[in-house]
Amino acid sequence: MAISLNLLQLHGNPSLPKFPNSNWLRPAVYFRAPARATVVMSQITPSYWAAINEDIDDHLRRVIIAKDPPAVYEPLGHFVFSAPRNSAAAMCIAACELVGGHRDQAMAAATALQLIYAATYTREYPPLTARGISNAAVVDRVYGPNIQLLTGVGIAPIGFEILAGSCDLSESGSERVRRVMVEMARAMGSEGWIGGQFKELEEVTAAEEVIEMTEGELHARGGACGAILGGGSEEEIEKMRKYGRIVGMVKGLSKKVFGGKENERKREKIKELKALAFKELEGFKGQKVDQMCNFFDFEGL
Repeated sequence: MAISLNLLQLHGNPSLPKFPNSNWLRPAVYFRAPARATVVMSQITPSYWAAINEDIDDHLRRVIIAKDPPAVYEPLGHFVFSAPRNSAAAMCIAACELVGGHRDQAMAAATALQLIYAATYTREYPPLTARGISNAAVVDRVYGPNIQLLTGVGIAPIGFEILAGSCDLSESGSERVRRVMVEMARAMGSEGWIGGQFKELEEVTAAEEVIEMTEGELHARGGACGAILGGGSEEEIEKMRKYGRIVGMVKGLSKKVFGGKENERKREKIKELKALAFKELEGFKGQKVDQMCNFFDFEGL
């Protein structure tokens, strides 16, 4: 695989800045997967969900390629691969297979969902710092906030480009991809993650409302997109949308730290949400239903 000579010589070029710990690009290992993938796979028995995540990581490494200018693509590669994996991407693949589709039909959409999350994750750090909240434990300081904000803006469009490039020449395939693009845009925009971040700035906004607009909406769109691309019926698409939203709520609530009696209420809420999620799987048949039910266990929720 060809790599730009200028990019390979990046650290030897005195005209370009040298960034500490910026080792995501090496001649022998092209866009290395983050260490987290190795850790996860070594601690658990390989499963349906682990295989999906591995396939998504492999696809990301193939489609996110090094280009000129290095000053743009080095930070882009760094932030794409250092962002945590979001399970909405795996939800997209699983929903596609649940309705009878093939994994390859939803791989571009799953990759786009991960890129949308990477974009929001990348942009979130500088605003948090401005509000006096340290997030240094999850985002390293290789690049300054200006570069980080600009790079975050540039990541999401790549997801839409990958998705558009996956469209086949059939009318039905084009319509499905068009629908998925609308879902993706709404997952990211004022109805989704960005809207949730604005809500979080309002002191009167309940935590559950923010979670529903961020993790909930991203997973809902992931489920719907997978079902659309897999050729599911409108009823199946809506079931996967509802199931995904509930999964996202559980994921978001599980990460949220409350105090005192609020923690007990959180546990009861999660139990209630899981019961509702399983109801949305009623009517589906086959082994994929059991695998979908095991989603919570694999994610540690």
